[in-house]
Amino acid sequence: MRGSQGTAMGGGASERLHIEVLGPVSVRRGTTSLDAGPVRRQAVLVALVLRRSGPVSYEQLLDDVWGTHPPESGHRVLPSYVFALRKALDPQGAGPRTSVIRGGGGGYRFVLANLELDTAELEAHTQAARRAKDAGDLATATDRFTAALALFRGEPLAGLPGPFAQGERQLLTERRGVLQAGRLECLVGLGRAGDALDELAMLTAADPLNEPLLGLRMRALYAVERQDEALKAFVAMRVRLADELGVDPGKQLQRVHEAVLRRDDAFLLGSAPTRSARPRRPVNDLPGSVGHIDGRTHELNLLTTPAPSDTVSLTTVDGTAGVGKTTLVLHAARQLRTDYPDGCLYADLRAHSEEQQSLTPQRVLHRLLRSLGEPNSEALSDLDELTAAWRTATSSLRLLLVLDDVANARQAAPLLPAGPGSRVLITSRRRLVELDADLRITLEPLEAGGAVSLLRHLVGEERADSEPEAMGELARLCDGLPLALRIVGARLQTRPTWTPAFLVERMAGDEDRLAELSAGDRSVEAAFRLSYDQLPQQLQHGFRVLGLTPTTEVDKLASAAMLGCPPAEAENVLEGLVDVSLLQQPAPGRYRFHDLVRAHARRLARTTPEEHSPARTALLRLYLDAGRLASDWGPGGFPTGPQPVGAPFSDWQHAERWLDAAGTELPDVVTHAAELGEADHACWIAEALTDCFLRRGHYHECRTTLGTALACAGEATDRRMPPALRSSMGMIDLYQGRLTEGHTWFTTALEISRQNGETREEARALAGLGAVAFNLGRGEDAIPQLTTALNLSERVGDSWLTGMTLSLLGSVHHHHGRIETALDCFGLAYTYAETSGRPNLLSQTLYCIGDVHLSQGRHREAYGMFRRALDQVAQNAHTFQQAFLLARLGTAQETTDLDSALSLHHEALALHEQLDPLKEPHYDRLEMDIRCRLGQTYATAGLLHEGREQYLAALAIPGAETHTFEYARAEAGLATCQTA
Repeated sequence: MRGSQGTAMGGGASERLHIEVLGPVSVRRGTTSLDAGPVRRQAVLVALVLRRSGPVSYEQLLDDVWGTHPPESGHRVLPSYVFALRKALDPQGAGPRTSVIRGGGGGYRFVLANLELDTAELEAHTQAARRAKDAGDLATATDRFTAALALFRGEPLAGLPGPFAQGERQLLTERRGVLQAGRLECLVGLGRAGDALDELAMLTAADPLNEPLLGLRMRALYAVERQDEALKAFVAMRVRLADELGVDPGKQLQRVHEAVLRRDDAFLLGSAPTRSARPRRPVNDLPGSVGHIDGRTHELNLLTTPAPSDTVSLTTVDGTAGVGKTTLVLHAARQLRTDYPDGCLYADLRAHSEEQQSLTPQRVLHRLLRSLGEPNSEALSDLDELTAAWRTATSSLRLLLVLDDVANARQAAPLLPAGPGSRVLITSRRRLVELDADLRITLEPLEAGGAVSLLRHLVGEERADSEPEAMGELARLCDGLPLALRIVGARLQTRPTWTPAFLVERMAGDEDRLAELSAGDRSVEAAFRLSYDQLPQQLQHGFRVLGLTPTTEVDKLASAAMLGCPPAEAENVLEGLVDVSLLQQPAPGRYRFHDLVRAHARRLARTTPEEHSPARTALLRLYLDAGRLASDWGPGGFPTGPQPVGAPFSDWQHAERWLDAAGTELPDVVTHAAELGEADHACWIAEALTDCFLRRGHYHECRTTLGTALACAGEATDRRMPPALRSSMGMIDLYQGRLTEGHTWFTTALEISRQNGETREEARALAGLGAVAFNLGRGEDAIPQLTTALNLSERVGDSWLTGMTLSLLGSVHHHHGRIETALDCFGLAYTYAETSGRPNLLSQTLYCIGDVHLSQGRHREAYGMFRRALDQVAQNAHTFQQAFLLARLGTAQETTDLDSALSLHHEALALHEQLDPLKEPHYDRLEMDIRCRLGQTYATAGLLHEGREQYLAALAIPGAETHTFEYARAEAGLATCQTA
């Protein structure tokens, strides 16, 4: 059995994994050094460890390590690197599921638990140094800077190839320079300028255009009474900047130069007098009550992180209406207020107020200046004069300023204070990209736990805990939106006889839900409407139409179809709605509504019914075109319905990627078409998606989609659909090994197709019945059915169906030992596969030819066919088929290169681990096949113990005995290893 999580990751400090990158890469577990292998393998490790954003895709890893010169085998090379790293880094007994490197989802991720990185220690020392420096504790800051620099053991990531390592090496080198400068600045501040001079001379010589570094050196020279040398250094820099860049020194360096000329000890040596300020009471304009907050710990931590003391810090918080921006920012402000001794100011700019007009910057400035007690501000009216007065008044103050509900950057820019160390927190429904913010937070609705917690606080724990399921459903119906949750809480507070379950019933539909989310002068729909009313006409139209989409997410192609415009124009609409927080962007190029925002968009769409039909029909047509183009059957495999002429896809792979991005939402498209009464589109799309679903192993989605279409097939005008959909159902059962059920579907499809005179569907049903018979071990019974199917498919000119039927016939003949006949069938099948040009049929035919050669001992010919098949499979990234073919490549290589054969088998096993056993019905059978082949190769190499372990592992797989062929093979191999 594979080790448990605790075993794999280690239980004590001695088992912790240490990785050092601030020099040559070094790895150890506890006190034991580990060999991370050659530099290319180390580069793969570093790319996994230092990318902390989650799984790293195969494509990203290839780009990180190989850059513009990837290996010819593409991402198939990665499992061998990962296998070696796991072997080196994992504790003894760790399996793939407990390894420090986990596969899945098209990539790998490094498990960071129990990992110690020297970069993490570097960050800790750096932060401690900065905190101490900001607090004026220069001695402690110097010690921490020194400790941070001591972690560097030479050039970071020394010798590692690839763009990622190069980029990280540059960043770490730059960071080292920043730390050196920080330490030297502390030495100067401590009166130890002499200790800093030699290192400063070396650093400025290495970076002769670095003005801040030269300014620090000038201060150090001045401190040791070498004023003339400091002035000469400035002159040399001025000449160098003019000659090389054509510019003058910056203001800060000029300020240092002027201070040296004036012998300004206060400025140069840090002995500045305490700033003078008018005696006044610190003002606190923050609202007194800000409401309860839940589920915002991360955002609060970001907002309350210490800010730099030498600049004005600016943070913007944006998000949709009612998401809790004001509450969050005011909670943060209350926590921060003691850090701002000169006052905390608040201004509501009313960008989205129903009752009051939005405030102009002039009105806000008058109010802010009054709060500071400026006596002459009322006489000013010009914005520039008011802005200058505000900046003068705040230049010596350290303030906290909250600007709430800002309309745009133009409204906020004049209000920013001038005092170093001041902080500004801004909320807006827009993303204020024109402002130079230090931190931007886009606030999303609460996660389920935070939403329920807020409701429990509002409703009362006893009442809430009596109906936990209803409380969870209320949180879901509120879409985690704090405004909606507070309204629901208020309704339950003011109606003590209502239960949470009763309110859930009242909020069942979109109309009812929005109606219930209103209490007094608070309304979710009214908040959304204020955002909508401020949109230009084009965005209003886009908002209404996009609310009609059947899927949660859309992209620019779907939007372009619905809006009837080019994709670039549709993308502008989407981005415009993102900027005003009416759309989310969960991933680049993907957009989605919050549930409540979508409900509002659909309600608005009812006011313009003339927009509905063209938008919905265009979207359904887009999904139909994508499905037919992406299908291995090719557009010619769908003789009825609209053909994909003028579709916005460059090729079948583009269409397939587009469908893959929709993922599990594709069945919703067919359901949507059926609900609209578009029976033909529902059936056409379901049929078109069948091949894509099956190749991806999405059997449940495929069955759901076809079931929805079959339910309305009787209403479709296309009479080909009833038998076609039943044959597609039979294909699912065939893929899943449910042969009896598949036989029933194909039999029914055959009867209907003959009744309706649908020759093509008759051929498909017969081919399906032949495949079922062959898989049941009745190969001779399959031949008449397949032969008839072949004749019919040739008659109707369906090259894909003809090629697939020939491939099935070849497999039957091969099984019965008719080798030449099988090769003839496969040869013809390949000719038809070339005509269709689709990789799945090509790879299957090549694999079948390779299997014939392998069975006849022609290993070189078999290897060539398997390799060509694998190249085809790589085009559609089918992990199951890749693992399947790699194992056969290993067997074919066994007679010429045992090391390569073993490597191919291990690569196949690594790919197998990426499959989902719950979704792939042949998961266990494939593992048994790979392990049997690996065991055979070990035995051939004379490694009988290793071969025996593989056969035992195959036999230990749950349900192994149901796979009779592989089980018998494993038992025979085990017996051979034990008796040899």
